[in-house]
Amino acid sequence: MRPETIAIREQYPRTNSREHAVPLYMTSSFVFEDADDMAAQFNDEKDGHIYSRYANPNVEEFNWKMAKLENGESAWSTASGMAAVFTTFAALVEQNQHIVASRSVFGSTHKLLTEIFPKWGISHTYVHFDDYNAYESAIQANTKLVYIETPSNPGLDIIDIQRLASICKKKGVLLVVDNCFCTPFIQQPLSLGADISIHSATKYIDGQGRCLGGSIVSSAAIIEKIKQFARHSGPAMSPFNAWILSKSLETLSLRIEKHSSNALEIAKRLETIDAIAQVKYPFLPSHPAYEIAKKQMYLGGGLISFELKAGIEGGRRFLNKLKLFSLTANLGDTRSIATHPASTTHSKLSEEQRLQVGITPGLVRLSIGLEHIEDIWEDIQQALEPGTIKH
Repeated sequence: MRPETIAIREQYPRTNSREHAVPLYMTSSFVFEDADDMAAQFNDEKDGHIYSRYANPNVEEFNWKMAKLENGESAWSTASGMAAVFTTFAALVEQNQHIVASRSVFGSTHKLLTEIFPKWGISHTYVHFDDYNAYESAIQANTKLVYIETPSNPGLDIIDIQRLASICKKKGVLLVVDNCFCTPFIQQPLSLGADISIHSATKYIDGQGRCLGGSIVSSAAIIEKIKQFARHSGPAMSPFNAWILSKSLETLSLRIEKHSSNALEIAKRLETIDAIAQVKYPFLPSHPAYEIAKKQMYLGGGLISFELKAGIEGGRRFLNKLKLFSLTANLGDTRSIATHPASTTHSKLSEEQRLQVGITPGLVRLSIGLEHIEDIWEDIQQALEPGTIKH
């Protein structure tokens, strides 16, 4: 089956009630046929359900779909995207081992690498996102994995997954890709040579800002290690969230196409604005890594970043004047969302630290929603400084 059909037709087996839509399995635990059945399941001699922290039918269905959509052997779901990142690192990286990461990573991932894992004897080296020689040089004898986001948050930097995967395979380390901004319908890191693909399902997979969730897709052997860690550390996805996310996958291909077409048109129009120094969108020919994006992505996605010449204060004024856009800490929603990282999500970093990860004073990130494109554009126009729009 093709991906669009898998997202709809991959279902947990029907019960005796012959329901058409998969029911919600809101239960913390499951009953056993008898004492022998109970013992066999606890001793891993027999498959089954014991406790929803271990496995739940709704979560299993979501896992099956994500694995197939990402061309992976298996998948594991977590309570949030950051739980997926943490669980992957914690399950696979041992004390005194080392992580190489692109400098362009999400703020909470940065906190894990710089504050949490050093307490456990896990070190890291940051590399400029597209310096492939630096990636190779940074890999040490004790390096376990290389971690990247592509496109990155919020600068939309693009990393050549195939090129980096080749380096990682030569060096014998795992390549982990945060695929949150793309979803499996735009980019499939495992097919490009990566070992693990991670998602914050909270974003485009849900697509309506209703719930949290994370997904890890990889080989069966790697997911088994992650499973053993997660079953006992407890970052479990709730059955209710899994049910929502599995249903959301049914419409994801249609939504991501509209997000992408709206975003591409808005990005083109933003390039005509005098007040904007630079627009970054993966499928704009002006993007520095346009050719790489076209090679590894089917669509450009729903996110745009641009640099206002007026700096931090210009970014604040722009956000304050928006009427249709939501100002909220999320993205990938049906509703368009705007953020100004320098004054919000990355405000606790020094200016030097922000610049190191590509966050300039006037950088604005737009998550383009599914509203009518002219309504989106009119809101952007009225929020810009007077006299900055070319006619």
